[in-house]
Amino acid sequence: MVRWITYLLLLFSPLTALAGEEINVYSARQEHLIRPLLDDFTAKSGITVNLLTGDADQLLARLRSEQAATPADVLLTSDVGRLLAAKAEGMLQPLASPVLDANIPLALRDPEHMWFGLTLRARVIFYAKDRVKPSELSTYEALAEPVWRKRLCIRSSGNVYNQSLLAALILNVGAQNAEAWASGIVANMARRPQGGDRDQIRAVAAGQCDVALANTYYYGGLLTSSDPADRAAAAAVGLYWPDQQGRGAHVNISGAGVLRHAPHPAAARAFLEYLSGAEAQGLYAALNHEHPVHPGTATSPLLDSWGAFKSDPLPLWRLGQESKNALRMFDRVGWR
Repeated sequence: MVRWITYLLLLFSPLTALAGEEINVYSARQEHLIRPLLDDFTAKSGITVNLLTGDADQLLARLRSEQAATPADVLLTSDVGRLLAAKAEGMLQPLASPVLDANIPLALRDPEHMWFGLTLRARVIFYAKDRVKPSELSTYEALAEPVWRKRLCIRSSGNVYNQSLLAALILNVGAQNAEAWASGIVANMARRPQGGDRDQIRAVAAGQCDVALANTYYYGGLLTSSDPADRAAAAAVGLYWPDQQGRGAHVNISGAGVLRHAPHPAAARAFLEYLSGAEAQGLYAALNHEHPVHPGTATSPLLDSWGAFKSDPLPLWRLGQESKNALRMFDRVGWR
């Protein structure tokens, strides 16, 4: 009953009544990537944001330990898989917000209002410009074909981004076809999975492989890096949007939810509404090289240079149905 009373109260909490309050945010996003957004929110609302950053899985473990004693109001994290886990473990509360419902497409938020996507990232193909022609590329499934034997770099199966991709494939093409794809990817690996997404792109540039799967915003980070070696590596690699004649590129989100035991739920709601607005969405695009979820928001010149793309319309909340099956599938095909 208390939970639903809070739900109703959030609906009618005016922002002007919240000046002088504060919220505590547990964030898997690095502080320098979001600090301009936090400062802008405080300037506009009068609400102070106290930030604790850390590894996404470690933050979930901390919330499990703190339970009702947590000081945290908001969980801000990467990949829908972690938001689905937080919901499944009862960490989040429903948030009634016509603003969030209007700003965020249904496929990118929880149908029970527990979590909301705030940025969109696509997991796409990167290729060596001097060794691969874009005309040789097409779909995710095609990367499992023998022509790519020993030519592919990709992260480990323990990476949540790959888990979400395989879960999406299970839903889109069926379990049997998805497992055949995963087996083909293992056969096509140029090296044992290692490192993060930036490392896969660097490996393509270094000639260790010809193609890789990685999230677009990591490529943006390399292109704009202060390290000349990273900029040179990114310049040697091209971005390819997969499956543009079919269902579209696989997308995921960074997102947030208000925690079940949040001490300041009304201020937390105001924070999420701000992050979903057009102004904050534009800042996200410019600072983090991620696509806005807010329809019609202008992106940055860098994102514009990659071209428009068609994205898979699969509702992200459905990925939770297949995440465990994806992990078992990885084990069966020997994807370590």
